[in-house]
Amino acid sequence: MQKSLLGKAVRFAMLAAPVAAAGFSSAVLAQEEVAKAEVAKVERIAITGSRIQRQDMETASPITVIDAAAIRVEGFTSVDQLLQAQTSMAGAAVGSTTNNGADGVAQVDLRGMGSQRTLVLLNGRRMVNSGSGADSAVDLNAIPVAMIARVEILKDGASAVYGSDAIAGVVNIITKKDFEGFQLDLNGSSTDKGDGETGELSALYGFSTDRGNYTFGAAYSDRKGVIQADRDWTEPGDSSFIPTGTLGGKVQNADGEWVARGAGYDYTKDSWYQTPSKRYSLFANATQEFGNDLIFTADVLYTKRKSDQQLAPQPGDIMLDVCGAPGADLVSCITLTPQMIAGGLAADDTGRINYRRRTNDVGPRVYEQDTDTLRLSAGLAGTLDVHTGMNWDLSYTYGKNEADTSVANSINAVKMENSVYANQAAWFSGAPLTTAIVNDIGYLEKADGGNAQHIASGVLSGDLFDLEAGAVGFAIGAEYRRDSGFYNPDPVIVAGEGTAAQQDPTKGSYSVVSFYQEVSVPFSDKLTGEFALRFDDYSTFGKASTWKVGLTYEATDEVMLRAVAATGFRAPNVSELYGGNTGSYDYLDDPWGNEQDPQILVNYTSDANIQPEESESFTAGVVLSPADIEGLSMTIDYWRFKVSNAITRLDAQAGLNNCFAGDAVACETFSITPDGDLTNFTNPLTNVGNQDTSGIDLNVAYRFEGLGLTWNINNDTTWLLEFKQDGLDYTNTIDGNFGGYAELRNNFSIQAGQGDWSVTYFNRYIGKTEYLADGSRIDAVLYHNVSANYFITDGFSVSLGVKNLTDEEPSRVANGSDGGTVPEVFDTIGRQIFAGVSYKF
Repeated sequence: MQKSLLGKAVRFAMLAAPVAAAGFSSAVLAQEEVAKAEVAKVERIAITGSRIQRQDMETASPITVIDAAAIRVEGFTSVDQLLQAQTSMAGAAVGSTTNNGADGVAQVDLRGMGSQRTLVLLNGRRMVNSGSGADSAVDLNAIPVAMIARVEILKDGASAVYGSDAIAGVVNIITKKDFEGFQLDLNGSSTDKGDGETGELSALYGFSTDRGNYTFGAAYSDRKGVIQADRDWTEPGDSSFIPTGTLGGKVQNADGEWVARGAGYDYTKDSWYQTPSKRYSLFANATQEFGNDLIFTADVLYTKRKSDQQLAPQPGDIMLDVCGAPGADLVSCITLTPQMIAGGLAADDTGRINYRRRTNDVGPRVYEQDTDTLRLSAGLAGTLDVHTGMNWDLSYTYGKNEADTSVANSINAVKMENSVYANQAAWFSGAPLTTAIVNDIGYLEKADGGNAQHIASGVLSGDLFDLEAGAVGFAIGAEYRRDSGFYNPDPVIVAGEGTAAQQDPTKGSYSVVSFYQEVSVPFSDKLTGEFALRFDDYSTFGKASTWKVGLTYEATDEVMLRAVAATGFRAPNVSELYGGNTGSYDYLDDPWGNEQDPQILVNYTSDANIQPEESESFTAGVVLSPADIEGLSMTIDYWRFKVSNAITRLDAQAGLNNCFAGDAVACETFSITPDGDLTNFTNPLTNVGNQDTSGIDLNVAYRFEGLGLTWNINNDTTWLLEFKQDGLDYTNTIDGNFGGYAELRNNFSIQAGQGDWSVTYFNRYIGKTEYLADGSRIDAVLYHNVSANYFITDGFSVSLGVKNLTDEEPSRVANGSDGGTVPEVFDTIGRQIFAGVSYKF
């Protein structure tokens, strides 16, 4: 059933497309898939991006496949690390290096279009959104590396096949199944500075019966933290909130005089570059064949994550009434002493004065999460007509995520203000606060949240009729899905009495009924068309329709052309629909100069009437397999994605600047007064956003024999031609709020092996960019990794490697999200040494 040499090359290119560390093992996987296909030529398989079961893997869509062996070669201990190393990723997806605001979750950001626009599947079915509650994307921490057989990345729009969220593409994680025996794996790593240790212990057991297979697994992983100040390249932080406190920007010296504040507080001593986390996972896969071609499949996954982040002690920022000033409270007020007045302290026009203090006496803020994620999926498939090959498939998937979160050493702002009035000398002296005061103002902030998902679906697929060039394949199906989520902040936060931003509870749900169909038409031996159409009816906004058209043309045995045009959409999620008002401290510049701190409080609002996003995507490429160079395969693909009606928040910095320039509409939109009062600064969700991004992917894979060794060379390049969003051009820029959009990203690997051993060299290049705000140059970076793998026996192997061999420093970014850089883009950990042992019997 295989069409040609090119057909094999396509499968090889799809499976061995160079990826971060895919190297030798992906090529081996490709060869195995080709061999299996030639042995069982009539076997039908399902691939990511289509529900039509087919006899080969030739499709119009570009797909990258990363197998388990490739993951091990690079020493990846989490799915997000694996995915974010791909050249097709951009932006700033949160993960293990995100210390502020991520609550320990890890996400993927394909093309930099936002994690909410990449659909994550587990064994071809949706994975429940997960995190701290009412989340917008899948927490990849819920999926242990130990259970992964391979990861397939579909790099074109797939809403017509999978529905909402597949605007930028799809990540399909395939778990290990059909396993026999017992396998024990131990992997660990540490930096050469003696910190950031990671460890993972996993066990896999499987057995087969006459008609089925049952595979069970368990995994435990532990990741230690890395403090920012422990890296010599880290510039000390300089916050205006200091432990002794400031009144009107001034401090009291040893002589009792009030003078200007000196050096700021270095917050890098309290903050992580790598956040600690522990994960416990159990998983299982079952396949059982009954009579009459009836097959039952099921998979179960449970993961508990305990993670934490740490920030500098809570900054308290309050306005105090000054006794005797116009409008001041005569009961609760502070008295300005002669020394204060002599030092230039005075009430402002409202009769108040600003007091700031870093509450070191209470302790650093420690954020902790205890999350539980459960996913159950079961399906029953069979043959409707053995003669026509009509197949049916019914499945049900349930996902649930629950989380308890806390912040130790939080500060009650109301109690702090009252304490300052009652203990003026204690607060203004600069001396440590008493235990009684600390116990009064400090508290443990608690919150809880969760997500739930129910999916029931049915698919009928097979061959409609035969044409001269082959059978017309089809798939038609229906699906019901219900998503819900909730998040309950601490009552102190809800009341707006904390020094952290005020936040309202979130709770809501929606359901959708979907109908879809796909058709694959072999117009000739060379030309094949793929067509998909989907209709969705949401309980919130109503109806949506999407389509996809793909073509493949085998010009010769060495050249195949492919193209896909599609429409897509993303339905608003629970937090966007039902999220309560939420405060966010964003990195912004106050043009009036009233706010000196780089983080300004912005009130985020949601909208129950928000509409879905709409998108258009187009990919076109060529697959080359020169007959004169055996083992060489190349793919070149142009891609473009356009998103309109995007759910987004307006550009807050532009709003500030426009209001300052006299734009009354901007002032009203953002609730800013013309004189720069940011007390009610608000940034609402709207459907006015847009994205337009395009680029070129080049993949080269070359496997050959030479010098008595088996060689595998892979190169994966992404050229970003354009990335525009909401009227701003992010092409080749980097920013602490949005991440990096380098024009050039490249991954290269070369592996040599013989018999029981192999050695791999891998490098990852991020080209030079410009700082978004002023166009200043940000240096390029090149990371080098090396690893070796040796099979002591057929079932016993060891591996050893070094990441960031030359200990490259991250590039500096002026408004970096942490430590003067963007940890989600650059390596902030430094050189790491990893090793692993695997034993199977």
